[in-house]
Amino acid sequence: MLEFGTVTLEWGTLLFQVIIFLLLLIVVSKYATGPIAKVLEKRRLHVENELATAERNRKESENLLAEQRRMLDEARSESKAIIDRATKQASDEAAKIIAEAQAATESMKANASAELAREVAKAKAELRDEVASISVLLASKIIEKELDEAAQKTTVDKFLAQVGDRL
Repeated sequence: MLEFGTVTLEWGTLLFQVIIFLLLLIVVSKYATGPIAKVLEKRRLHVENELATAERNRKESENLLAEQRRMLDEARSESKAIIDRATKQASDEAAKIIAEAQAATESMKANASAELAREVAKAKAELRDEVASISVLLASKIIEKELDEAAQKTTVDKFLAQVGDRL
């Protein structure tokens, strides 16, 4: 028997408790520690697997983000090229339309000038005819004699030649 102040221990009880503790320790290590260690190892592997999957997913998402940025840059470049081509084409079309309009204007001016020249010539001819008629009438009144048609024509032609030089 051992005495520690008010606490007394008996050797038989102490030995029995140590044996029971060791048996309990063996049973616990055999039936509880192994499965717990397996569960903990399984949990550790699961966590490592999840971490590896998360890392792979992160890298994939970074790669996808880089690919999307590259595609966006390509789309921007293509749209800029399309806009530039459309702008150039519009400028070319505008220049073409302006050139066609200027050509049409020049053609219209030439046609108008030619028409004006024809109208002036026509007016001069009508004026000559009118002047000839008036001249013949005036001459016949002055001379008080009638000229025959051939003589009248000759006189008118001479008069027109003189008047035509002045016009």
